[in-house]
Amino acid sequence: MPTTPPGPRWPVAAQTLAWWARPIPFFERCRARYGGRFTIRLVNVPPFAHITDPDEIKQVFTAPPEVLHPGEGSRILEPIVGSNSVILLDEQPHMEQRRLLLPAFHGARMKRLTGLVTEVAEREIDSWPRDTPIRLHPRLQALTLEIILRAVFGLDPGPRLDRLRVLLSRLLDVGATPVGLIPALQRDLGPHSPGGRFARLRAAIEREIAGLVDERRAVGGERDDILATLLEATHEDGSPMSFAEIRDELLTALVAGHETTASQLAWTFALITRHPGVMRELVREIDAGDGDAYLMATIHEAMRSRPVLPNAEPRLTMREVTIGDWTYPEGVVIGVNAYLVHHDPRIYPDPYAFRPERFLDASPGTYTWLPFGGGRRRCLGASFALLEMRVVLQALLRETTVRADGVHAELARRRNITISPAGGARVVLEERGRREEGVAAPAASAGAV
Repeated sequence: MPTTPPGPRWPVAAQTLAWWARPIPFFERCRARYGGRFTIRLVNVPPFAHITDPDEIKQVFTAPPEVLHPGEGSRILEPIVGSNSVILLDEQPHMEQRRLLLPAFHGARMKRLTGLVTEVAEREIDSWPRDTPIRLHPRLQALTLEIILRAVFGLDPGPRLDRLRVLLSRLLDVGATPVGLIPALQRDLGPHSPGGRFARLRAAIEREIAGLVDERRAVGGERDDILATLLEATHEDGSPMSFAEIRDELLTALVAGHETTASQLAWTFALITRHPGVMRELVREIDAGDGDAYLMATIHEAMRSRPVLPNAEPRLTMREVTIGDWTYPEGVVIGVNAYLVHHDPRIYPDPYAFRPERFLDASPGTYTWLPFGGGRRRCLGASFALLEMRVVLQALLRETTVRADGVHAELARRRNITISPAGGARVVLEERGRREEGVAAPAASAGAV
């Protein structure tokens, strides 16, 4: 009779607490005790099997869509992104929705958005304090939210952008608390209950999006933002996307592209400020206008070292399935543990060292570099996220010297399904030219941060 791989025998509440409060040590402990395949048990979640073998990962990513349901495995996100989100759909509905969204992230459209992303990034960075310690993560959250509002929602400066900025910030803050993870807390039990406040916030956002969509449909015209693509998209029968579909995909782009990119940028700065050699080479390349090979290698290495989504899109088994030499029963969640794959010495020698050179002469592996998942469910916004990271790194390092505030490495903390720096990536920004060669950072061991 099929069973799940062995795992911790702690009470479910204790495992949930460890998964929430100390995710990386928890995963490391499980691997040390049970190997690269183990099962954890969380509150309100089916048995959650973690796998780390690249051959098994390939089998998961290429499994028939009717066997493994990533949408069902991500149902925890439904209260925020909505039931029409491409993340939550499976089989034919997912393929149809993905087809509608693909043009929004086409390379040519991303290239046209580069100017807007650069403009927003440079304006925001100019407003950040100099010569005083700041927490970079919340400022990066504000920056990536602004980019989403301008490049995805297509909002021009004005009252609606201002209102949605406030409302969406509040929604994301709620999503980072247990209200965003525990269905019982999402029930509307009155105006002062957590669920009641969540419902009112979601309704206010929906009204603003409805007004925006009505305005754009009435005005028409060609634009490069992602909302324009959704308004132009048609189903196979010729019908346009419904308002509910557009609303949920806009919120999906917000949730999937805002917190993740901000946290990944925060981790990147937390890493490079503690590795002076990496910082020097980045600044040299940016100043010389000498392409972006080292910059992209640094981004790839930061995403390997600190993936903000430690579990690539988990899949729910819809029937018994064999992956590798293990047969899983129906009703089990199978998750690819990206963090453990990225820190496997058989795949990445000296995996806790931060070495962008790993990716200078080698492209990230399909089944060994997993910040965007893989297979037919690979993140649609991957190219947009990489564009944001490249532009922000170039803008900040071109204008300022970034140095770490203090010598302590950043610990990891969970914000809903993402992992971010617990200290907020504390840095000091100085105008360029104030320090020799534009770099200064405390020495750090290879495995720091």
